[in-house]
Amino acid sequence: MHPRDLSIKDFTYALPNERIAQQPLAVRDGSKLLVYRNGDISDGVFRELPEQLPKNALLVLNRTKVVNARILFQRETGARIEVLCLSPLNGPVEQAISAQGSGEWNCFIGNAKRWKAGEVLTTNIEGTALHAERSGQERIVFTWEPAELTFAQVLERIGHVPLPPYMQRVDNDADKERYNTVFAKQEGSVAAPTASLHFSKDLLERLGQNGTKTTELVLHVGAGTFLPVKSERMADHHMHTEEIHIPLAALEVLHAQLGQGPVIPVGTTAMRTLESVYWHGEKLLAGIAGNEVDIEQWDPYGHGTDQFSSTKKALEAVIEQVRSTDEHILRGRTGLLIAPGYTFRFANGLITNFHQPNSTLLLLVAAFVGDDWRRIYEHALAQDYRFLSYGDGSLLLPKKGS
Repeated sequence: MHPRDLSIKDFTYALPNERIAQQPLAVRDGSKLLVYRNGDISDGVFRELPEQLPKNALLVLNRTKVVNARILFQRETGARIEVLCLSPLNGPVEQAISAQGSGEWNCFIGNAKRWKAGEVLTTNIEGTALHAERSGQERIVFTWEPAELTFAQVLERIGHVPLPPYMQRVDNDADKERYNTVFAKQEGSVAAPTASLHFSKDLLERLGQNGTKTTELVLHVGAGTFLPVKSERMADHHMHTEEIHIPLAALEVLHAQLGQGPVIPVGTTAMRTLESVYWHGEKLLAGIAGNEVDIEQWDPYGHGTDQFSSTKKALEAVIEQVRSTDEHILRGRTGLLIAPGYTFRFANGLITNFHQPNSTLLLLVAAFVGDDWRRIYEHALAQDYRFLSYGDGSLLLPKKGS
């Protein structure tokens, strides 16, 4: 079956509200770890990951950093307007958050009907003033003082941690640390790569001592990751796109790993980024790719697998292109939808949390482990696992020898 014909009703389950984690655990690596290996399910603790991973594994980490992209304004009438910055209108997100004085963004606007045409909203905290004026249905022009501050610095002072809507609470100071990974470096996400939240510095050190390798790339996670699929058929669902960039060094580490040991992305964001690298390479080999990654949701489907290049050949085409650039970074955007029927090119395993019903993230898990996704989730529910962003984790190893 082509993924266009899938019904999202086949990828749902009952998730009680009380199973959605509202707070992080006191210790990052103290969460539960479900291990699915060759069809068998076992339970452990995330700090035991070094002993659970296959030998000579390469973990692929997403080093994006969440910005305080949620801004609260109050009109003179007392009505509160909530703004969530989604994506800049001009240029990549890292350029936009480095801008000084002004910027224009696509935003989600809560209580938008109360915001009158031409009205400028202002919030002022600790000598920093941020002004907002709508330039379209979901577009906002921001200006601020002091103008020499970057937008990132303004958000740090004025903005709030953009906790997912299923966390029914206000953010607190602890969220600024805990809703980011310990290896977060590049600002630009409005949601965390949540599978990576379980990693502590101590755990990363023990993984290295155990022979596990790591490499890092970036996918700036957008708010679209929270959107449930509302269309009955996937053909009618429009997949959100997100910015990615991957250093040449990471691509070379990945190339050296092929045939030497398993590649295990940490999180669905790292998985989508890796698989997008393959499709960019395939487009390069076909002579239809530009300098940047541009992957649409249906690019992998409906061709017949025998028509495609090997993973190694596609990756080598990408490496050759990136080596020819001054920056030595692969950049672009991906809207890749991974759903049952997808053929994985890089991943031999996956570390991930437990995802919402009716979501594209659950489709990705189902594509990776097959129909066993339901058995895995039934086990997690029966064993009191915590779900979603601050919830527990899983290590999925569906392939023999992993």
